Amino acid sequence: MIIALLTDFGLEDNFVGVVKGVILGINPEVKIVDVSHSVMPSDILQAAFLLKSSYRYFPHGTIHLVVVDPGVGSGRKAVIVKTKRFYFIGPDNGVLSLALASEERVVNIVSITNQRFFLKSVSPTFHARDIFAPVAAHLSSGRNITQFGIVQKDYRHLELPRPEIITPRRDTAFSRKNKILRGEIIYIDRFGNLITNIEKNIFSRFTGKGDFAIHFKNKAINKISKSYSEAGENKPLAIFGGFGNLEISINKRSARGYFRARTGQGVEVFLHRT
Repeated sequence: MIIALLTDFGLEDNFVGVVKGVILGINPEVKIVDVSHSVMPSDILQAAFLLKSSYRYFPHGTIHLVVVDPGVGSGRKAVIVKTKRFYFIGPDNGVLSLALASEERVVNIVSITNQRFFLKSVSPTFHARDIFAPVAAHLSSGRNITQFGIVQKDYRHLELPRPEIITPRRDTAFSRKNKILRGEIIYIDRFGNLITNIEKNIFSRFTGKGDFAIHFKNKAINKISKSYSEAGENKPLAIFGGFGNLEISINKRSARGYFRARTGQGVEVFLHRT
C-alpha cells in the first residue's frame, strides 16, 4: 500500500518527519511517497491543483493524504473519500475536490469522527500528526472506510477560475469576428514557469487552424513551442508542459522574475480571423 503525502509544511521544520513517523509506527510496511511539501502556506487552491495534476499517476489503491489546513482546530470536518481507484484523506475545505471531480465515480464519503483511530492527545494545531496520519496508517492496514466515522453525502467543492471567451466591442481595434480567450496564471513552478488555467483542449477548440497571439504583460507570442529550447536563450515562449495547461516560459530563465509575475494575472489569446 502507498500513502502519497502532499502538504504545505516545507522541509525546514520537523512536521513532515513526525507525520511519517506516526504512519510508520502504526504500519511499518506502508510506502510513503512525497508529492510535495512546498505548497504556499494555507493555499488550498494551489494544493488542489497539484493534487489534481498528480494523483492519477499513482497505482490504484493509493491513499492520497493532503494536509493544507488553514482551518485546523476549527469546526471544519476531516474526511476520507473512496473513489473507484483511490482513497483521499484531508480536511473538508475543498482541497480534495478538483481531483474528485476528475474521478469516474465517488464510492463513499466518511466524516472522520471515530477517536479510536486518533492519537491519545490531539493538538488543536497539528491534526496532520494526531488525526490524519494515524487514520491514513490504519486505512493502509486494511480497515474499512466506514469504521472511521459517519457517512456523509457530499464534500466541499472548490473551483479553479475558468477561462472565458470574450467578443470585443465594435469600437476596438478588432472586429466582432475576432474573439479573445482570457485566462489567468494559477500556479508558478520552481523553475518560474507560469501555468495558466487554459487547458490544451480548450485552447485547441478556440484557435482551430486560425492565427493567434498569446498576450501577457507587454509580450505577444504567436506560436506554441514543442520544447523550451525552441526559443532563443532568455526569450519568452508558450508551451503545453507537464500539467497539460498553457504555460508562459522563458528559455533558461525564470518567467516569474522576467515578467515580475504572480498568480491571478491575466493571459489573453487573441484570435485573428479573416
